[in-house]
Amino acid sequence: MKKVFLGLFIVLFLAGSVWIGYYFYKKSNADPVVYKTEKPFYTNIVKKTVATGSIVPRKEIQIKPQVSGIVEELYVEAGQTVRAGQTIAKIRIVPNMVSVNNAETGVQTARIAFEQAKRELARQKMLYDQKVIAEQEYNKFVLDYKLRREDLTSAENNRQLVKSGTSRRTGGSNIIISTVDGMVLDVPVKVGASVIERNNFNEGTTIAAVADMKSLIFEGKIDESEVGKLREGMDLNLTIGAIEDKVFKAKLEYIAPKGVLEEGAVKFQVKAQVMLQPGDFLRAGYSANADIVLDQKQNVLAIKEGLLQFGKKGKDSVFVEVETGPQQFKKKLVKTGLSDGINIQVVDGLQANDKVKVVEAASPDEEKKAS
Repeated sequence: MKKVFLGLFIVLFLAGSVWIGYYFYKKSNADPVVYKTEKPFYTNIVKKTVATGSIVPRKEIQIKPQVSGIVEELYVEAGQTVRAGQTIAKIRIVPNMVSVNNAETGVQTARIAFEQAKRELARQKMLYDQKVIAEQEYNKFVLDYKLRREDLTSAENNRQLVKSGTSRRTGGSNIIISTVDGMVLDVPVKVGASVIERNNFNEGTTIAAVADMKSLIFEGKIDESEVGKLREGMDLNLTIGAIEDKVFKAKLEYIAPKGVLEEGAVKFQVKAQVMLQPGDFLRAGYSANADIVLDQKQNVLAIKEGLLQFGKKGKDSVFVEVETGPQQFKKKLVKTGLSDGINIQVVDGLQANDKVKVVEAASPDEEKKAS
């Protein structure tokens, strides 16, 4: 039994010796690590932030009816340009029977009073012509006749309004007109649809949405970490997903004084006037991104930000490794400036002809050794 264990031990020992010898042989013949280098370069560095939002009209008007009823005619459609006062739709009034009955009663009452005043005026005129009554007494009956006539006309107009929404004196309240010049963005109702008038208790049914598409603004939101760097009047570059290869200019004109919590971050609303050029046409609701330039440097010495290395003291020990000989490097402290996330300005510590070591990502084993 002892011979079996002894033989097994000898075999394992020989196998381990062979593996260790092979490992050191391969390690001694491994290719040496060759580090790449990059030179500093002169470039323009722009630090900017991006606000996401959409293009909306500055003024969008909801056209609503003054009477309830059924849409009888529609004279416009989305995309059509209208003028202020132009007819948009016609509403057919569905009369309320109680209101109609009251209006009919009012007409009959006014007509009876008018007929009575008319007969009385005729009798008094005969007396006046015969010099039986004075002119002042006669004028009282003339005035009463005219008042009764106006009452009858008013009652008839009221009856016509209740039944059809129109009157001879005031025109048609069932005719819907545009209140502004602009383009019809939407007509949410169809012929035959029921609509409700606007009043103190109901905002009413929207017949059409009209907006001036020549005056557009960008509405977006920006993170609280960047809002303190903004100021009104800053220039924005708008990129619209639906329009490729074109950048629209805009000017910041509003920054919300109060932020809103969205998805765990506080964001502030911003608005910017879109500077349209002749021939430009944007549709309302286009999604857009606004590039806002916070700071920029022209023609400064810079390196790739990934070439920087940091010591244990953080920003106080920012350095790079500069080549002093073939694959020989020396640590050199640098002072950095503006960064755009890819390139970073080098204020001090490097020359344009220096070769900076490209730091490869360390493996987990190497990180443990370094620590």
